[in-house]
Amino acid sequence: MPFIPHTEAEVRDMLAAIGAGSIDELFAEIPPDLRCGELKDLPEALSEMEVCKLMEERAAENRSALCFAGAGAYEHYIPAAVWEIALRGEFYSAYTPYQAEASQGSLQVFYEYQSMMAGLMAMDVSNASLYDGASALGEAILMALRTNPESRSRKILLPRSLNPVYKRVVRTLTRNQRVELVDLDYDRSLGRIAENALETFEGEEFAAVVIPQPNHFGVLEEVDVLADWAHRHGARSIAVVNPTAMALLKPPGEWGEHGADLACGEGQPLGIPLSAGGPYFGFLCSRQDFVHQLPGRLVGRTVDVDGREGFTLTLQPREQHIRRGKATSNICTNQGLMVTAATLYMALMGPKGLRNVAAACHANASALLERLTRIDGVEPVFPAPFFHEAAIRLPRAADRVLAGLAERGILGGHVLSADYPELGDALLICATETRGPEDMDRYAAALAEVLEC
Repeated sequence: MPFIPHTEAEVRDMLAAIGAGSIDELFAEIPPDLRCGELKDLPEALSEMEVCKLMEERAAENRSALCFAGAGAYEHYIPAAVWEIALRGEFYSAYTPYQAEASQGSLQVFYEYQSMMAGLMAMDVSNASLYDGASALGEAILMALRTNPESRSRKILLPRSLNPVYKRVVRTLTRNQRVELVDLDYDRSLGRIAENALETFEGEEFAAVVIPQPNHFGVLEEVDVLADWAHRHGARSIAVVNPTAMALLKPPGEWGEHGADLACGEGQPLGIPLSAGGPYFGFLCSRQDFVHQLPGRLVGRTVDVDGREGFTLTLQPREQHIRRGKATSNICTNQGLMVTAATLYMALMGPKGLRNVAAACHANASALLERLTRIDGVEPVFPAPFFHEAAIRLPRAADRVLAGLAERGILGGHVLSADYPELGDALLICATETRGPEDMDRYAAALAEVLEC
């Protein structure tokens, strides 16, 4: 709310009605050491005109930069129609459809989203979104444990080539669930999981194996080998994928002899702007066998008594809807507006459009890597196939190089050394369909200049 509308008399009346003598008495259960006390450092109040002037001045300080950063969030072209439609009042203000019969429009959007996402992943079923890609993986791991009663293990094989942010979120979500996360190392020469790395775990029992595609270095994993290994060892296979890449690469439902059991990831590439880091949305797909353990919501299509098409919440595994002991999550509103935009984006692009975007991303990333590695001292870290990100090694400290590029209006990539010190001064670079030859030339010229300083 823009202001608190209650008068002092109304506050006194409300306190009297509940038997509290004062506001302090109302919040007496909060320990004194947790109260902030008097706010002494607040500046003097500003008028509406002064606030507008201040915000305009601060907004003017923002600078646009040429983006070659990725690492989980990607700059794609979003057709104007996507957000023109998504921001219509009937979509923009729609909330969780508690009364399904009054929310047919929202339910149809979620149904269409689920259908498109399941098709893109070649999986049987998709839920109606989660908070983000990292939390979607956490939910997938907990779901894998619930759907694998044959395994007595609560160990999850987690590759080091997985996005480190995802790993940290997963640890937070599972640390009180008696889940043991076991590192699966990657081949230093290839940047992906080597088949012989799995030999180390022969004889051990795992509840699930996480398989990124592409991985955090942008490299393509040997997903068929990993999915089949998981199946042979009685473990669930969890795919963590970039949805744009799935328009070009083999989707999780077709990995190995049996396909992945679960597929999840970040939906931001599907029509969601970078927006300084959010909000985004996560997706989670599974085999039909596991649908009753799927967190979030599942929308179905049916007909009413008059034969008219209608949509309904088919599964509602939230503790507010069913007994807490049988609930699989507390996910509710999640990111419905983001899913609406993603649905519009996928509908407008279509299968061919998505493939074209993915192909352009790969072509541009390949051109960027070739262009940058012509500079003295810059070399690729891994020779393996990649999608639209690649790691390069620099002759100078990567964080200082990034700072120099930023001064020249370029977001040059993501430093890998904090999470992978063994790679040295490595930088993860990205190019989507939005980057052209002139952009790459500008980046290469700026990088050469920074390295000469």
